Amino acid sequence: MHSAVLLIEFGSIILGLGLLGRFAARFRLSPIPLYLLAGLAFGEGGLLPLGASEEFIATGAEIGVILLLLMLGLEYTATDLVSNLKTHYPSGLVDCALNALPGAAVALLLGWGPVAAVVLAGVTWISSSGVIAKVLGDLGRVGNRETPVILSVLVLEDLAMAVYLPIVTALVAGVGLMAGSVTLAIALGAAGLVLFLALRYGRVISRFVSSDDPEKLLLVVLGLTILVAGVAQQLQVSAAVGAFLVGIALSGEVAEGAHTLLSPLRDLFAAVFFVFFGLHTDPSSIPPVLLPALGLAVVTALTKIATGYWAARRAGISVKGRWRAGGALVARGEFSIVIAGLAVSAGIEPSLGPLATAYVLILVVLGPLTARYTEPVATWWSRRREPDRPERAPRAAEAEAPVAD
Repeated sequence: MHSAVLLIEFGSIILGLGLLGRFAARFRLSPIPLYLLAGLAFGEGGLLPLGASEEFIATGAEIGVILLLLMLGLEYTATDLVSNLKTHYPSGLVDCALNALPGAAVALLLGWGPVAAVVLAGVTWISSSGVIAKVLGDLGRVGNRETPVILSVLVLEDLAMAVYLPIVTALVAGVGLMAGSVTLAIALGAAGLVLFLALRYGRVISRFVSSDDPEKLLLVVLGLTILVAGVAQQLQVSAAVGAFLVGIALSGEVAEGAHTLLSPLRDLFAAVFFVFFGLHTDPSSIPPVLLPALGLAVVTALTKIATGYWAARRAGISVKGRWRAGGALVARGEFSIVIAGLAVSAGIEPSLGPLATAYVLILVVLGPLTARYTEPVATWWSRRREPDRPERAPRAAEAEAPVAD
């Protein structure tokens, strides 16, 4: 009887997520806010709380985080990471300063303490690579001159997570300074070792994993990723970081094949992950933190726009391209929820989860809008302020690919 209820509950959730995804796609929206709302509806204090399937969903949510980070790692090679780090690290530093500090400041003003401040800083810092990549594709901007700048900022954020997540894991676990230092040292050592092996022996690793049979390739990559993630978590490094490093180590045809095979699994378990986060957030706890979440969303939307503008200007992109770069970076999503989930699981601050949920819901909806309209609004405003000033012909260095809106 229990297994029948589990199947009914889980099947209903998957069907509902599929319908929500179709609804979001029809209006060219990210499905993440709808998945979070579904979790709120079925969680504690929701319309129809679940019982039998919650433990199963928790396991699926862990796999969802692992696959999200694996797929993110597959997007980059070790060479890409090293190159971006050397060329664009000033943009990464500006990104961190402008977007992490507001989150930390709000946590301290609310009296949540330093650990919650570090967690909320990460929530407001990291943009959603998945949402942004989809928006750029939908708007036809993949070939624009500012797009490599956007991707460079995202790559630096993802790389920073290999250092940040172990720190947060140690802080929320309440370990001492010595144990936390050991955890960070292990994380940095593992990341450095993987980058070295990927740079030096990437082809050998990919050849070992490679297979002409899609089934064998899927099983080997998935099994290796979950194994490494488990070992990383056992070492208090973070399963997410372990999965990310596996993705970086794979390259070439293996990475492309694994990406194709794992994309449906990623979409399934990532949706389950967002539902699981919503399940552990009481809807009645959101209204008290809605105002701080809204204020934080407005501030960090502006700081992300400033980040993209500065990074694009540094790369020699024209003014319109700078505004497009800034608007594209606004969306937050999967990483913000992953970071907040660590604190929620450890019981750091009861209001942190609801605030993070409301914050992500606001910006994951606002992000595609800023990506589309920041540049036209900025152009309109500049023309309104200087109506009689003749437009200057763009210099050759500022020429860029046309935008398909």
